[in-house]
Amino acid sequence: MGRKPLIVYGMLIQAVGFVLALALLDRPLLAGILSAVFLGLGTAMVYPALIASISDHAHPAWRANALGTYRFWRDIGYAAGALVAGILADALGLNAAVLTAASGLLAARWITEHRPDTQ
Repeated sequence: MGRKPLIVYGMLIQAVGFVLALALLDRPLLAGILSAVFLGLGTAMVYPALIASISDHAHPAWRANALGTYRFWRDIGYAAGALVAGILADALGLNAAVLTAASGLLAARWITEHRPDTQ
């Protein structure tokens, strides 16, 4: 299957989770359950595929450094990314679903598939 479809579709499934949370505001329990399921499923698709993608592109001699660098910036992104996304969404009148879906579409455009078994 490759890494790219898991990353792209995982991001889009996360966006669906945000949409469900917003669309079902009048039914908070259902909104919470469905959005949690979609966000969890999307995250479960994205995270392992991203780490595996880094491993695929990194030479074995510097793979540990590449993974450490990726995880550092990913963890910083939890805090800084949330602030930047919130400020950007507020300034542009967007919501998290639009930003998450845009991230998935950008990943579809720019991520390159690297399959060591086919070379």
